[in-house]
Amino acid sequence: MVTKSTSDAVSARLGDKKAGEPSRKRPQKVFAGPRVRRIRREQGLTQAAMAEQLGISASYLNLVERNQRPVSAQLLLKLADGFDLDIRELSGDDEARAFAELNEVFADPLFQNAGLSRQDVQDVAAASPSVADAITSLYQAYREQLAGKGLGLGPVAPADIIADRDKSDHLDLMKFPVEEVRDYIHANRNHFGELDDAAEALYDYRNFAQDELYIGLRRHLDEAHGLSVKVMPVDVLGATVRRYDRHGRRILLSEVLDAPARTFQLAYQIAYLEQADLIERMVKASSLKGEETLRLARISLANYFAAALIMPYTRFHSAAEDSGYDIELLARRFGTSFEQTCHRLTTLQRAGERGIPFFLIRVDSAGNVSKRFAAAGFHFSRYGGTCPRWNLHDAFRTPGKIITQIVQLPDDTTYFSIARTVRRPGAGVLAPEQELAVGLGCEISEASRLKYARAYDVTAAEAVTPIGVNCRLCERPDCAERAFPPINRKLIVDEHARGLSSFTFQNV
Repeated sequence: MVTKSTSDAVSARLGDKKAGEPSRKRPQKVFAGPRVRRIRREQGLTQAAMAEQLGISASYLNLVERNQRPVSAQLLLKLADGFDLDIRELSGDDEARAFAELNEVFADPLFQNAGLSRQDVQDVAAASPSVADAITSLYQAYREQLAGKGLGLGPVAPADIIADRDKSDHLDLMKFPVEEVRDYIHANRNHFGELDDAAEALYDYRNFAQDELYIGLRRHLDEAHGLSVKVMPVDVLGATVRRYDRHGRRILLSEVLDAPARTFQLAYQIAYLEQADLIERMVKASSLKGEETLRLARISLANYFAAALIMPYTRFHSAAEDSGYDIELLARRFGTSFEQTCHRLTTLQRAGERGIPFFLIRVDSAGNVSKRFAAAGFHFSRYGGTCPRWNLHDAFRTPGKIITQIVQLPDDTTYFSIARTVRRPGAGVLAPEQELAVGLGCEISEASRLKYARAYDVTAAEAVTPIGVNCRLCERPDCAERAFPPINRKLIVDEHARGLSSFTFQNV
């Protein structure tokens, strides 16, 4: 069934200024032939069969698939309704993500004489995001090969790196499994319905009280598994925050954990004890390989279940919608931290009960990215940091305070972002607590649903801050905060002139 929010999303994609776009452009024609053809083939349908289901002629569908006719809003709605698809599958988020990653790959000086235009890269991403992903994976393996040479390990074939993890002990290749798991989560839009269902079933069966959830989880662990929970001094557990003592039938938690973190750790332990078979089936059904990658995937899915148990889908989704996605209010209601709440908001993609498609990023004060989920088509750099114009970094100046901003990437996609610092507990003087910044955002067409955007005129051009993916990939010539010139543009050095930016480069 097509909901009003789905209809609004389609209107926003097609340029309807009433949907909240800051630019007052006329509706744009959307050509999505490769996406429609890919959906048809995934469904195992002929053009005639799909056309019949959509109530259009086979000849018209043929023209759409060949990009000789635009996709109307009505056809997008029919596709979403008839095939129970997320509207983003029809409107190009996968292609946008694939294009952003390919653009980053082909910006490497290795390809400077390849003669590839922006349109060439865009054509590949539109025709097959899977091919784009394969190219990105190959490029990543190439970078690992260079890393091996740089450390004096000699040439390492990309296939050997992928096939034999033991050869990579001397490299910092734990990033590679992490990237694989991130891609797996992204491919599932950070939503795993089976885990949500299992968590809600347990929550309802045990009749947990939201304001006493920690006590309820302790009782469940005792009654169902014969496990006791004990909070231990930091000088006993050291840097460990949770330990499962099988022989002593205990779960040991560090005293450095605050209340939301203690509740989450117990929920994680329940996932490990009760959902291992489901998680294992999900991991085996994926294309993930390698023991480190599989372990990380199991941990990620157990963490997902833990969040779903603490913030049950239907209750949390309803509370988010009713509150205008007030993060701090949701955190108080569900007894969660700011970061836990933000993370849960990125998972609300159940068919018929979808929330706002958010992206999330977490950085430290040095700009290192430790967590990212690229929903809503936001383009994160796979191999670098973020843009200094994005006020995500300004959050460190006002600890604990929410700051907001409207940002626009070079491809004119516009987002509303929210940022605030969070603290990760430490373990005493030798391991002090860590301050991080969490950024949460959505497409500007969704901003009207957020209480944080009510003070903005999202249609005003002056409200928008132009940003880039990062300096090495950004081609904006007028940025005074640029740290590096773009790697795919020729640097111009002039001894007698100085521009706004420290670097001048050719625009074409």
